[in-house]
Amino acid sequence: MTPSHIRKYLISGESETLDFKQTISSAAKIAKTMVSFANHKGGTILVGVRDNRTIGGIKSEDEKYMLDLAAHFFCKPEINLVLQEHEAEGKTIIEAIVPKGAERPYYAKDDQGKWWVYVRVNDQCILASKVTVDLMKRQQSPHNKQFSFTPLERGILQMVETQVKVTMPQVCQAFNISRRRATRILVNLLSVGVLRSHTTEKMEFYSLGEP
Repeated sequence: MTPSHIRKYLISGESETLDFKQTISSAAKIAKTMVSFANHKGGTILVGVRDNRTIGGIKSEDEKYMLDLAAHFFCKPEINLVLQEHEAEGKTIIEAIVPKGAERPYYAKDDQGKWWVYVRVNDQCILASKVTVDLMKRQQSPHNKQFSFTPLERGILQMVETQVKVTMPQVCQAFNISRRRATRILVNLLSVGVLRSHTTEKMEFYSLGEP
Protein backbone atom coordinates (compact mmCIF):
# COMPACT_ATOMS: atom_id res chain seq x y z
CA MET A 1 0.00 0.00 0.00
CA THR A 2 1.36 3.41 -0.98
CA PRO A 3 1.92 5.67 2.07
CA SER A 4 -0.41 8.68 2.13
CA HIS A 5 2.36 11.30 1.99
CA ILE A 6 3.88 9.54 -1.05
CA ARG A 7 0.49 9.64 -2.79
CA LYS A 8 0.34 13.38 -2.09
CA TYR A 9 3.82 13.81 -3.60
CA LEU A 10 2.76 11.96 -6.76
CA ILE A 11 -0.37 14.11 -7.08
CA SER A 12 1.42 17.43 -6.53
CA GLY A 13 4.38 16.71 -8.83
CA GLU A 14 7.89 18.13 -8.83
CA SER A 15 8.42 21.49 -7.16
CA GLU A 16 10.99 23.62 -5.38
CA THR A 17 11.08 20.99 -2.61
CA LEU A 18 10.36 17.76 -4.51
CA ASP A 19 12.22 15.92 -7.27
CA PHE A 20 11.53 12.59 -9.00
CA LYS A 21 14.30 10.27 -10.22
CA GLN A 22 13.60 7.02 -12.05
CA THR A 23 17.16 5.84 -11.44
CA ILE A 24 20.43 7.38 -10.27
CA SER A 25 23.23 6.84 -12.75
CA SER A 26 25.56 9.68 -11.73
CA ALA A 27 26.62 10.82 -8.25
CA ALA A 28 27.62 14.21 -9.69
CA LYS A 29 24.17 14.85 -11.17
CA ILE A 30 22.22 13.90 -8.05
CA ALA A 31 24.62 16.00 -5.95
CA LYS A 32 23.39 19.07 -7.87
CA THR A 33 19.85 18.35 -6.74
CA MET A 34 20.97 17.75 -3.15
CA VAL A 35 22.89 21.02 -2.80
CA SER A 36 20.11 23.00 -4.51
CA PHE A 37 17.75 21.75 -1.78
CA ALA A 38 20.29 22.33 1.01
CA ASN A 39 20.87 25.90 -0.20
CA HIS A 40 17.12 26.50 -0.27
CA LYS A 41 14.43 25.13 2.06
CA GLY A 42 15.47 21.49 2.02
CA GLY A 43 13.61 18.95 -0.06
CA THR A 44 12.78 15.36 -0.95
CA ILE A 45 14.06 13.15 -3.75
CA LEU A 46 11.86 10.20 -4.68
CA VAL A 47 13.92 7.51 -6.41
CA GLY A 48 12.03 4.96 -8.47
CA VAL A 49 9.46 7.49 -9.69
CA ARG A 50 9.26 8.59 -13.30
CA ASP A 51 8.84 12.22 -14.42
CA ASN A 52 5.22 11.43 -15.37
CA ARG A 53 4.58 10.55 -11.69
CA THR A 54 4.27 6.81 -12.25
CA ILE A 55 6.06 4.23 -10.10
CA GLY A 56 8.99 2.43 -11.71
CA GLY A 57 10.60 1.14 -8.54
CA ILE A 58 14.26 0.44 -7.85
CA LYS A 59 15.87 -2.81 -8.90
CA SER A 60 18.97 -2.99 -6.71
CA GLU A 61 20.95 -1.40 -3.88
CA ASP A 62 22.83 0.72 -6.44
CA GLU A 63 20.59 3.74 -5.84
CA LYS A 64 21.33 3.74 -2.11
CA TYR A 65 25.04 3.54 -2.81
CA MET A 66 24.89 6.41 -5.31
CA LEU A 67 22.88 8.59 -2.92
CA ASP A 68 25.39 7.98 -0.12
CA LEU A 69 28.34 8.58 -2.47
CA ALA A 70 26.86 11.87 -3.69
CA ALA A 71 25.99 13.14 -0.22
CA HIS A 72 29.40 12.44 1.30
CA PHE A 73 31.88 12.78 -1.55
CA PHE A 74 30.20 15.01 -4.15
CA CYS A 75 28.70 17.58 -1.75
CA LYS A 76 30.67 20.09 0.29
CA PRO A 77 29.91 20.35 3.20
CA GLU A 78 28.63 16.78 3.38
CA ILE A 79 24.87 16.37 3.51
CA ASN A 80 23.24 14.11 6.07
CA LEU A 81 20.48 12.41 4.09
CA VAL A 82 17.56 10.62 5.70
CA LEU A 83 16.73 7.54 3.58
CA GLN A 84 13.45 5.67 3.85
CA GLU A 85 12.18 2.76 1.77
CA HIS A 86 8.52 2.48 0.88
CA GLU A 87 6.34 -0.01 -0.97
CA ALA A 88 4.24 1.70 -3.61
CA GLU A 89 2.06 -0.22 -6.07
CA GLY A 90 3.98 -3.36 -5.19
CA LYS A 91 7.35 -1.77 -5.97
CA THR A 92 10.13 -0.38 -3.78
CA ILE A 93 10.96 3.32 -3.91
CA ILE A 94 13.39 5.43 -1.87
CA GLU A 95 12.51 8.69 -0.15
CA ALA A 96 15.71 10.73 0.29
CA ILE A 97 15.14 13.72 2.56
CA VAL A 98 17.62 16.60 2.24
CA PRO A 99 17.53 18.94 5.25
CA LYS A 100 17.81 22.69 4.90
CA GLY A 101 21.53 23.43 5.14
CA ALA A 102 23.00 25.03 8.22
CA GLU A 103 26.38 25.72 6.55
CA ARG A 104 25.45 27.40 3.29
CA PRO A 105 26.65 27.67 0.62
CA TYR A 106 26.78 23.98 -0.32
CA TYR A 107 28.83 22.96 -3.35
CA ALA A 108 28.43 20.04 -5.77
CA LYS A 109 31.42 18.47 -7.52
CA ASP A 110 31.09 17.86 -11.26
CA ASP A 111 32.66 15.08 -13.31
CA GLN A 112 35.78 17.24 -13.87
CA GLY A 113 36.30 17.72 -10.14
CA LYS A 114 35.15 21.36 -10.05
CA TRP A 115 32.85 22.61 -7.30
CA TRP A 116 29.70 24.67 -8.03
CA VAL A 117 26.85 26.16 -6.02
CA TYR A 118 23.28 25.47 -7.13
CA VAL A 119 19.94 26.84 -5.97
CA ARG A 120 16.43 25.52 -6.46
CA VAL A 121 14.09 27.56 -8.66
CA ASN A 122 10.66 25.98 -9.10
CA ASP A 123 11.54 22.42 -10.15
CA GLN A 124 14.98 23.24 -11.61
CA CYS A 125 18.54 23.26 -10.25
CA ILE A 126 20.11 26.59 -11.27
CA LEU A 127 23.77 27.59 -11.04
CA ALA A 128 24.05 30.29 -8.37
CA SER A 129 25.46 33.70 -9.21
CA LYS A 130 28.45 35.14 -7.39
CA VAL A 131 26.11 37.59 -5.65
CA THR A 132 24.04 34.70 -4.31
CA VAL A 133 27.11 32.76 -3.17
CA ASP A 134 28.64 35.81 -1.46
CA LEU A 135 25.32 36.60 0.22
CA MET A 136 25.14 33.07 1.65
CA LYS A 137 28.66 33.47 3.02
CA ARG A 138 27.75 36.84 4.52
CA GLN A 139 24.68 35.37 6.20
CA GLN A 140 26.84 32.67 7.82
CA SER A 141 29.15 35.28 9.33
CA PRO A 142 28.72 35.66 13.11
CA HIS A 143 29.25 39.41 12.77
CA ASN A 144 26.66 41.48 10.94
CA LYS A 145 28.41 44.25 9.12
CA GLN A 146 27.10 47.70 9.98
CA PHE A 147 27.42 50.41 7.39
CA SER A 148 25.94 53.70 6.31
CA PHE A 149 24.54 53.96 2.81
CA THR A 150 26.96 55.62 0.41
CA PRO A 151 25.75 57.90 -2.39
CA LEU A 152 26.35 55.01 -4.81
CA GLU A 153 24.23 52.62 -2.76
CA ARG A 154 21.47 55.22 -2.49
CA GLY A 155 21.67 55.71 -6.25
CA ILE A 156 21.22 51.98 -6.88
CA LEU A 157 18.23 51.90 -4.54
CA GLN A 158 16.66 54.82 -6.38
CA MET A 159 17.30 53.06 -9.69
CA VAL A 160 15.57 49.90 -8.47
CA GLU A 161 12.66 51.94 -7.10
CA THR A 162 12.22 53.61 -10.48
CA GLN A 163 12.63 50.52 -12.69
CA VAL A 164 11.00 47.94 -10.37
CA LYS A 165 13.60 45.29 -11.25
CA VAL A 166 17.25 45.75 -12.17
CA THR A 167 19.99 43.38 -13.35
CA MET A 168 23.72 43.36 -12.62
CA PRO A 169 24.69 44.57 -16.16
CA GLN A 170 22.29 47.49 -15.80
CA VAL A 171 23.89 48.52 -12.50
CA CYS A 172 27.40 48.32 -13.96
CA GLN A 173 26.43 50.36 -17.01
CA ALA A 174 24.39 53.00 -15.17
CA PHE A 175 27.10 53.75 -12.61
CA ASN A 176 30.17 52.83 -14.69
CA ILE A 177 31.48 50.33 -12.15
CA SER A 178 33.01 46.86 -12.42
CA ARG A 179 31.06 43.66 -11.75
CA ARG A 180 33.30 43.05 -8.75
CA ARG A 181 32.37 46.38 -7.15
CA ALA A 182 28.72 45.98 -8.11
CA THR A 183 28.68 42.51 -6.54
CA ARG A 184 30.06 43.85 -3.26
CA ILE A 185 27.49 46.66 -3.14
CA LEU A 186 24.56 44.40 -4.03
CA VAL A 187 25.57 41.89 -1.34
CA ASN A 188 25.64 44.76 1.19
CA LEU A 189 22.15 45.88 0.22
CA LEU A 190 20.78 42.33 0.15
CA SER A 191 22.29 41.47 3.53
CA VAL A 192 20.35 44.23 5.29
CA GLY A 193 17.14 43.45 3.42
CA VAL A 194 16.66 46.66 1.45
CA LEU A 195 17.02 44.68 -1.79
CA ARG A 196 15.63 41.29 -2.77
CA SER A 197 17.16 38.96 -5.34
CA HIS A 198 15.12 36.91 -7.80
CA THR A 199 16.67 34.03 -9.74
CA THR A 200 15.10 32.56 -12.88
CA GLU A 201 16.38 30.08 -15.43
CA LYS A 202 17.50 32.94 -17.67
CA MET A 203 18.50 35.80 -15.38
CA GLU A 204 18.89 37.21 -11.90
CA PHE A 205 17.37 40.57 -11.02
CA TYR A 206 16.82 42.73 -7.96
CA SER A 207 13.82 44.52 -6.50
CA LEU A 208 13.19 46.59 -3.40
CA GLY A 209 13.03 44.75 -0.11
CA GLU A 210 11.94 46.06 3.24
CA PRO A 211 12.17 49.83 3.70
